[in-house]
Amino acid sequence: MKIEKIETWLVSKWLTVRVTCDDGTYGVGEGNFWSYADATEVIAHRIEDDIRGLDPRDVDRIWNVAYRKYSFRSPAITAVLSAIDMALWDIKGKRLGAPVWDLLGGKVRDKVRAIPLLGSYGYSGPLDSPESFAKAARMTKDDGYTALKMTPFPANWGELAHGDLIRQNTAIVEAVREEVGWDFDIGIEIHRNMFPGSSVVFAQQIEKYLPYFYEDPIAPDSVMSMGGVGDKVNIPLAVGERNNTLWEFREYCQQPGVSFLKPDIGLAGGFTHVCKIAAVAESFHIKMAPHHFLGPIANMANTHIAAATPNWDVNEFAPEEGTFKADIVSSPVKVIDGYFIPPEEPGLGIDINVEEMEKHPYDAGTGESSRRPDGGLVLG
Repeated sequence: MKIEKIETWLVSKWLTVRVTCDDGTYGVGEGNFWSYADATEVIAHRIEDDIRGLDPRDVDRIWNVAYRKYSFRSPAITAVLSAIDMALWDIKGKRLGAPVWDLLGGKVRDKVRAIPLLGSYGYSGPLDSPESFAKAARMTKDDGYTALKMTPFPANWGELAHGDLIRQNTAIVEAVREEVGWDFDIGIEIHRNMFPGSSVVFAQQIEKYLPYFYEDPIAPDSVMSMGGVGDKVNIPLAVGERNNTLWEFREYCQQPGVSFLKPDIGLAGGFTHVCKIAAVAESFHIKMAPHHFLGPIANMANTHIAAATPNWDVNEFAPEEGTFKADIVSSPVKVIDGYFIPPEEPGLGIDINVEEMEKHPYDAGTGESSRRPDGGLVLG
């Protein structure tokens, strides 16, 4: 069996690939260099030339052939490798008649706790007040989930004075905790909206509400700076959604306060590379809580790796039922009572619907647009 071709589609903000072998066996994957997916499509066909004719069973060899050709740590490259790697594991599972979680060592858990992104479904109003955040949180809990993740910032956060921003953010966290009670976990995402000083002050204000984690408290420019924040707060840090290689994650593991790593399986190298990241994290007693908000293939991939990885904790997602994401694949991962259910079908257990995908063309989005009153970027 040899790799024959790679087909690509840009869907919304991500890259979808189908890798086909010379005997007709194929697998599918997703690359999540969100908002720059058009760049990854070009790279995918460059890598296709390098791996055509290789044995699809040799996943680590193929990963290194592509990555080490020029040794750039580019997220555009690792996003493509992520998509191809998922597809190769899909092929491997189909060839052996086993789901990917089985090939990764078998189950360490029967189901995977889901942590939805607040406001990503159900609640249709704006999240612009403590009351609106609390209402959306109540809907999430009532739907059977046991945790949520939110970014507790008002819409005009970039225009607020330091004290007003901290006060309003804290009020949102307080309102949500009062609404959902203490038998429910709340992940706090700063979304890189703060500098170290203000991020530390905010964390100190909300410690009493016992957040499950404090994610991306500053921009992911410096691992050492992240450790500086972790050294001053008493909330577990969750980091890494925009990082893409094992070596960066190893450095995070050595920083104070880091308790969760958040690689995106569609950005950080697919199964082959994220398994290595998880193993390094396990050696530091650090949990895995991957980043995910894009397509259904990566969501399914996260379910497989979570089922088979001891230090995996929760899988975040934007619920797919009732959205176009459920239409573009054969069978999105099942969610029952707030938990993902690993599939039993060989490979990933998911296929693509090309006709439906083509109804949702590439859309890069607006990116970071918040400005200070002086017109400068908030995170300048």
